[in-house]
Amino acid sequence: MAGRLAGKVAVITGAGSGIGAASAELFCREGAKVVIVDISGKQEDVAKRIGANCLPFHADVSKGKDVQAMLAKAVSEFGRLDILYNNASIIGEMNLAGEYSEEGYDQVMAVNARSVFLGIRYAIPLMLKQGGGSIVNTASMASVVAFHAQIAYCGAKAAVVMMTKAAATEYAGKKIRVNAILPGPIKTGMTAGMDQAALDVVYKATPMGRMAEASEVANLALFLASDESSFITGSTILIDGGYTSL
Repeated sequence: MAGRLAGKVAVITGAGSGIGAASAELFCREGAKVVIVDISGKQEDVAKRIGANCLPFHADVSKGKDVQAMLAKAVSEFGRLDILYNNASIIGEMNLAGEYSEEGYDQVMAVNARSVFLGIRYAIPLMLKQGGGSIVNTASMASVVAFHAQIAYCGAKAAVVMMTKAAATEYAGKKIRVNAILPGPIKTGMTAGMDQAALDVVYKATPMGRMAEASEVANLALFLASDESSFITGSTILIDGGYTSL
């Protein structure tokens, strides 16, 4: 089915690579006009590759002014905001709970959790004005199962899950849907540096025996962003190859 996002305007964060870039390509291909946001500068290259209807924007999504600016850009350039995909994320410091630095914790929480709050906070008033919208948040399977040396990451992603549910219940009657995607092992920049031994551990723990492609997560994001998921809100959908089913 072509044009599943025809006439819609989206903002995607963390769109300089990985899931965000794959989602930007798919959303544009399905008819959306998209503002792609990143702090790295790589969003410029992604936008050039995609071409028309894809606008790059530089922002630090942990800062309220930057989040307001990226959403305002979508409205000023394209006239509205139908979809916000809060996708930006980092792994951050890897350390045991008793040795984890305060600075490392603050950084992970700012990028992975505060950014989602800010996106929700400032997108909702814009969506209310136009009569609705869809917010998709990237959480992680780390929100439901613990991972070694990742106390901040697990905590931040669990926060995303509960912010998703809270916002969804508050605005369900206003035609604003809020859902979260919980990816498992995905082939992105975060996993590119893993050695073969580490990869073998992941493959063994995943019933499907592989990592997902970024495009597979983008397909789920597209569904949640589109009107095809019109009766879905407050949902947290695992895409982990069966990892958390064991």
